[in-house]
Amino acid sequence: MTPNVLTFCYSYRLLRSRNVYSIIDIETTGGAGRQDKITEIAIFKHDGEKVVDKFVSLINPERYIPPNITQITGITNQMVENAPKFFEVAKQIVEITEDTIFLAHNVNFDYSFIKEEFKRLGYNYNRKRLCTVKLARKYIPGHASYSLGKLCSELNININGRHRAEGDAAATVQLYELILKQNGDNILTENKQWVINLPNGLDRKAVETLPDEKGIYYFYNTDGELIYVGKSNNIYSRILSHLGNITSKKAIEMKERIADIGHELTGNELAALLLESEEIKRHKPFYNVAQRRTSYLWGINASYDMFGYINLEIVRNKKEQESQLSFSNKLEARKFIEKLCDEQGICPKLSGIYQSDSSCFNYHIDKCGGACIQKQSADDYNQIAEGVLNGLKYFSDNFAIIEEGRTVNEKYVALIKDGKYKGYGYIDETISIDSLEALEEIISTKEENKDIRSIINGYLNKYPKTKLIKF
Repeated sequence: MTPNVLTFCYSYRLLRSRNVYSIIDIETTGGAGRQDKITEIAIFKHDGEKVVDKFVSLINPERYIPPNITQITGITNQMVENAPKFFEVAKQIVEITEDTIFLAHNVNFDYSFIKEEFKRLGYNYNRKRLCTVKLARKYIPGHASYSLGKLCSELNININGRHRAEGDAAATVQLYELILKQNGDNILTENKQWVINLPNGLDRKAVETLPDEKGIYYFYNTDGELIYVGKSNNIYSRILSHLGNITSKKAIEMKERIADIGHELTGNELAALLLESEEIKRHKPFYNVAQRRTSYLWGINASYDMFGYINLEIVRNKKEQESQLSFSNKLEARKFIEKLCDEQGICPKLSGIYQSDSSCFNYHIDKCGGACIQKQSADDYNQIAEGVLNGLKYFSDNFAIIEEGRTVNEKYVALIKDGKYKGYGYIDETISIDSLEALEEIISTKEENKDIRSIINGYLNKYPKTKLIKF
């Protein structure tokens, strides 16, 4: 049977051999897609040779336009007062852009705003994308700036209405036509293209309709068995990378076994990480071998030696009391300690991984302060060791992590109580969280394990400005 071939351009959605474009520009109340709104939109439908349709409209953003934005765009609150609201023009936008490539200068900005507007209406807006900034950098090299205004000025493209949707969109049309004239439609296929042989049983629509949002995804085989669970901040792009992965025998084998794809949106990265871990441990998919272990037989204990220094020791966990830091095998525990010694100044000799009657090797390369030969004081060394160990614990016994939800009207809450992860929940944005007891009634209770602790601590270290509520 001939393989189902899926061709797509690097970082863009699936492209057909006959390309029609929606060349788009928008004006907004600000730069944040989740908070700000669209004030004006212009769409030029282009068949690859000429403009065949056009839609231009002011949009009532249903919120105040700041003076600094008005100064840039010239769009005032009075101008949009009687303009249609987004939901009133949404159908026209869907229809004119259907089966087209969404093209814009800095496309992710325009696309994210339009997608968010539709998301507020409960509609999943997905289009193929193409960016004239990236194309111009490749096909018209040598310019100091690739902003639309400066680039068009240097190319003698007149912008009739800079920072207004119709004027900027019309200039983008001319810019793209110039690139097309010089390079032809092969710009979509000649470079950075991945040609993917879809598994015979996988429906092309199952890939084309995937969301480019945060969440987890599931791969199933022809028998309906779950064979892999993954997470991503962009489900669509991540799955495309799986389908194009030919770097290993295992990757190719898994790809060929995919017959169906499922997904679940989470709204934020932390929720995706936690749900992925939970699903892997629950279902134990065949290709998640490294992540599906549920038994942590080895741990690391801390104690004081005769000189008052903190010593680390790799031990076998007892059934009645698991070590705080647990691992599936002894080698993992050793590698973890080696990393602490290499990056955090922990002494290999005092951690049991380096045997010597004198100083450790790290002391001679200035990675150990000399605690192994009592040159570094116990107080100074223990302060470092305690800081490292405490960094692996939750910083507080009772707190909630607040993150974005799956829609603009909800928020995600993960709860840690008595130093243990209790679970998570999605709640209405307007609900205030004022007590542990109230939150416990809302969340879905989950089990904690070493992986969960690592995920949460790693996330809070990565995003230190994450909203927290302490109890």
